[in-house]
Amino acid sequence: MQYKTIQTFLTDADTLPDLLARSEQLAERFDAHLDAICLGVDRTQTGYYYAEGSALLVQESLTRAELEAQALERQARKILTSSAARWALPTEVAQMIDLGRHVTAHAGFADLVVLPRPYGDGRGIELEPLLEAALFDGRAPILVLPDSGACAPRPETIVLAWNESPQAMAAARAALPFLRAAKTVHVLVIDPPTHGPGRSDPGGMLANWLARHGARPRVQVQARTLPRISDVILRHAEEVGAGMVVMGAYGHSRFREAILGGATREMLQKAALPVLMAH
Repeated sequence: MQYKTIQTFLTDADTLPDLLARSEQLAERFDAHLDAICLGVDRTQTGYYYAEGSALLVQESLTRAELEAQALERQARKILTSSAARWALPTEVAQMIDLGRHVTAHAGFADLVVLPRPYGDGRGIELEPLLEAALFDGRAPILVLPDSGACAPRPETIVLAWNESPQAMAAARAALPFLRAAKTVHVLVIDPPTHGPGRSDPGGMLANWLARHGARPRVQVQARTLPRISDVILRHAEEVGAGMVVMGAYGHSRFREAILGGATREMLQKAALPVLMAH
């Protein structure tokens, strides 16, 4: 696994400089091509319009979105002009209702999609559906960056949350370039199953697989001592000084995660370090 196409989606002028700078640094590190898609988003809902004014208002909203996309492209071009990385700045306009189609068309050809945290003050409503479209429909691994930190992640210590799920395995495969470069990969197993082939050696098969790929894994089994799985993961990451967490995304349905909460959503809300997710 190599990262040869790294993508990011630029939808907000305020978050653009930091997001683009860190995406650029990743592209340079992995000798990858950077596609920074400047996406002007029409955030209105057509159902809000009166019928007699609908066509005119829709056109006005799309025009504003197109101007926004052009402004994002100019802002991004100034940053990338002196970059040593290979880059492209596709510019598109999308309505919220059609956002997934635009994102999927690009993310399906990405080795890694770099995005900001979708939750928090000042975050656009487009970030959550954008992330989910890239993850589910584009089938791309997502690197979610925290709000602070000027440098792209180059972690020496990584926590890989392992629960034997297909999602966790997909994340481990997608993260191999990071895992091979890290000094230590902590394979964190929380409340391992008492039945099944891995009950006597939790995480052992994964550790062997990682070692054959040149990573340096260390299996650590922990009890669920906190109510939320995400809190256990984040506490362990803090204890070992991790610079990144790797985990499967949305082991439960998105509806259940949205209503009841879940490790994925909680990590996206609270993690202060980069999180690489795959589904």
